[in-house]
Amino acid sequence: MGILSGNQKNEPMHYGEIFSTWTYSTTAKSVKSMYQLYENHCGDDDLKKNIRQLIDQVSQEEQQVDQLLKENGIGLPPSPAERPKASLEEIPPGAKMTDQDISWQVSTDLAAGLLACSKAMAQSTREDIAIMYGQFHQDKAQSALKMLRLNKEKGWLVPPPLEVGTPKEQMI
Repeated sequence: MGILSGNQKNEPMHYGEIFSTWTYSTTAKSVKSMYQLYENHCGDDDLKKNIRQLIDQVSQEEQQVDQLLKENGIGLPPSPAERPKASLEEIPPGAKMTDQDISWQVSTDLAAGLLACSKAMAQSTREDIAIMYGQFHQDKAQSALKMLRLNKEKGWLVPPPLEVGTPKEQMI
C-alpha cells in the first residue's frame, strides 16, 4: 500500500498541514486570551453570551489542533496566561472598550478564521485534517451569522456605501 492510500491518521502531515495547524493553535490561544479580555470589558449581555460561547468554541478547537500536533510529534506553541475576571465597573471609562468595538473585532476575527480554515482544508491531503477544518469552518460560519444578527439588532453594523443607482447625467 502506498502513501496516502491507508489509514489517514497513520500518514505523515506535510509541511503545509503542519504550518497551518501550528499557526491555528497559536491564533486560537491568542484569540481565547483576547476574548477573555473582551468579556471583562463587555457591558451588553447578548454580546457577552456570544463571547462566552466563542471562548468555549475556540478552546475546543485549540484542544483538537494541539492533540493533532502532539500525535505527530510537533511541539506546541506557548499559551498566554488565563486572563483574570474583572468587573466592568473597575475599568476606567477612558480605558474601557466599547461593545461596538468588541463586536466589530470579534466579527473580523471570525472572518479571518473562515479564511484560515478554508486555506487549511484546501491544502490538506489528509482527509481527517480537512474534515476537522471543515467542522471549524462550519462552526465559525454559524458564529459569524450570530454576530451579524447581533450587530444589526444593536445598531452596531456600519454597512459599506450602498449602490442605489447612478444619476443619469453621470452615465455619459
